[in-house]
Amino acid sequence: MSSTIHYTNCPVCGSPAIQPVLSVKDYTISNDSFALWECSGCTLRFTQEAPDANSINPYYNSENYISHSDTSRGFINRLYQSVRKRTLKQKRKLVQRVTGLQTGSLLDLGSGTGAFMHEMRTHGWKVTGLEPDEGARKIAAEKLKTQLEDAAEFFRFPGESFDAITLWHVLEHVHDLHDYMTQLKSVLKKDGCLFIAVPNYTSKDAAIYNEYWAAYDVPRHLYHFSPASMQVLMEKHGLRIQQYKPMWYDSFYISMLSSKYKSGKTNLVTSFLNGLRSNLKAWSDARYCSSVIYIISK
Repeated sequence: MSSTIHYTNCPVCGSPAIQPVLSVKDYTISNDSFALWECSGCTLRFTQEAPDANSINPYYNSENYISHSDTSRGFINRLYQSVRKRTLKQKRKLVQRVTGLQTGSLLDLGSGTGAFMHEMRTHGWKVTGLEPDEGARKIAAEKLKTQLEDAAEFFRFPGESFDAITLWHVLEHVHDLHDYMTQLKSVLKKDGCLFIAVPNYTSKDAAIYNEYWAAYDVPRHLYHFSPASMQVLMEKHGLRIQQYKPMWYDSFYISMLSSKYKSGKTNLVTSFLNGLRSNLKAWSDARYCSSVIYIISK
């Protein structure tokens, strides 16, 4: 039997000052609608009545869910795969630059089909990759000869094990948010760096597409972070945001998906212009970008 989560307090700051703001449809798998609520304290948005950890798996079981299937079917997915080759290199260089290490120990959480883990290992890093989806782990083993471990292993690592920990669009999926944050802090070395990338609902493209904004991705995305709510979450766990980095390509990819959700087909010109408008707003401040990389230390 499917069970859902009903929040009476904000899942980040604990404030009871929460209220519904949007109804958003799952365009990827179920076509069900879900209510988004917002906290007036920390500005987090979250999916109300989302499936609990034991009920969420069916919402990931689709070839359309690209991070688990690696599909290249359709123009948008082909474009995603093409751009990913470039962004993998950018992410690697970011980790090397921020940590000051050319090689080291890295934990990649939510590895999907293993592309980033493979990139880092190819350049000499000792990488542990965790992925909850068995199908994605199988693709990683078959295509990249990369062995990913089950996500349940996360809570078995000893303290201060990793120079860097990466979560590329992962934290918004995690049910046990605060237990997860506590463990992240524990397994990060004293001088290590945590890289958390999440969508940003305060971006311009989110405002343009509103309930059709593809990065809400309900119900798989349990939380919809603003920079302010991420700041509160880190402070609650004794962590500090050191830098904000933009993910420029995300605004275009998300705008194309959002355009398709809104009108039934992708308007390439309009979605490109909307992605460009979003990036222009974020040009001087990455905290307005469609997706933000938060670089975090103890």
